[in-house]
Amino acid sequence: MNKQIFAMALLLPAVASAQLVDDFNPPKSACCVGGMAQTLAATVQDWNQMGRYHADNEKLKGQAAEPGRVVFMGDSITDGWKLSQYFPGKPYVNRGIGGQTTPQMLARFFEDVINLKPAAVAIFAGTNDIARNTGPETHEMVQENFQAMAELARAHGIKVILCALTPISDYGPRPMTPGRPPADILKLNAWLKSYAAKTGAVYADYYSATVDDKGMLREGISRDGLHPNDKGYELMVPVINAAIQQVMK
Repeated sequence: MNKQIFAMALLLPAVASAQLVDDFNPPKSACCVGGMAQTLAATVQDWNQMGRYHADNEKLKGQAAEPGRVVFMGDSITDGWKLSQYFPGKPYVNRGIGGQTTPQMLARFFEDVINLKPAAVAIFAGTNDIARNTGPETHEMVQENFQAMAELARAHGIKVILCALTPISDYGPRPMTPGRPPADILKLNAWLKSYAAKTGAVYADYYSATVDDKGMLREGISRDGLHPNDKGYELMVPVINAAIQQVMK
């Protein structure tokens, strides 16, 4: 109950500043306010979702690190990638969490990457930063988060793969370009490619593998203009395979 009271208290300033009205015509309220408040309180306590993979991490840390282990660090596109299906028999570990941005990934980088002692990490992020999922950021702030993750990995003997953001499209049920401007995607990809070249990381160019002649995510390889479907992941597999092979040399 205390968590619910705390969460509801966050709404009080908005209520207190409202004016009296002549006609009572409130907007339709959402269902299950108590449950929403509880969810909000839980989110505040684990804003970077460190608990998502904690139990699995503890199991892996209790085992010897497999040779060739690669951690896939990312957001929903990584989260939805069935690694055992596309890379059968490979010691690849999925640490994607839907909706996450680079500051959240940086906060869980030790727990979800370094402590698992992988040979390499593939960092695939940025689209949700552009979409402001955790608030507005400058390009420099996003770049610094990538840089921090890469430097942490190198300091612990982990090879780094920086993955290009995939394009988006408006071919799906709702347009994606307003929230994720293609120009921002291109700008961040250009920086990732340049930074990889300067630091000895490998650049996995998912963008070129999935873009069409209009600069959009190819039609038919996504369910919504952002997230790949099976055909989309099939296009990405050879890109990351080549990057892993290169970084392991």
